[in-house]
Amino acid sequence: MKKIYFLMLLFAVFKVHAQDEAAVSVVKNQFKINVLFPGFVYEHGFSEKNTLYSEATVGLGTSHSDYYAESDTYVAIGITEQFRHYYNLQKRANKGKRTERNSGNYLAFNATYYTKPIAGDKAYFNYVPSSTVAVIWGLQRTYKKRFNLEFSAGPGVNFSKVETKFAFPVNFTLGWVIGK
Repeated sequence: MKKIYFLMLLFAVFKVHAQDEAAVSVVKNQFKINVLFPGFVYEHGFSEKNTLYSEATVGLGTSHSDYYAESDTYVAIGITEQFRHYYNLQKRANKGKRTERNSGNYLAFNATYYTKPIAGDKAYFNYVPSSTVAVIWGLQRTYKKRFNLEFSAGPGVNFSKVETKFAFPVNFTLGWVIGK
């Protein structure tokens, strides 16, 4: 009889431990509002660790003219699509850290289209729409009251009708997750 109780206790402990080790998963649908650079984000989780991230935002950019030997800062609208792979959700959960609302680190394939700038410092810069394709590393954290912070950066290529050049897109956002 003692053996049966011991086996039941062992089974119960194993079952509880197995439930603690349950896989952590990304959120199926998540909407965000960015306030630092105004914009809207929709992130759709389509597997346990992968999402499709879509963003429309107003952002800052820089351009350099070799002819004038000057740089310009401008404001443009950007439309971004990313395929994200969150690689450390389980590790964060095991350490007792937050994983809610996709709080984790990720690697992503990033594609961004920039419209013609809506404002800039110098009139003589030849602005044209451009696109950037990059591989980026990033982190996203969603805290209490759904405050969201995100940072990403990585090497890529920017191309337009005029030229193709190396780019290093950097993104930092502050905002809130909205909805359920």
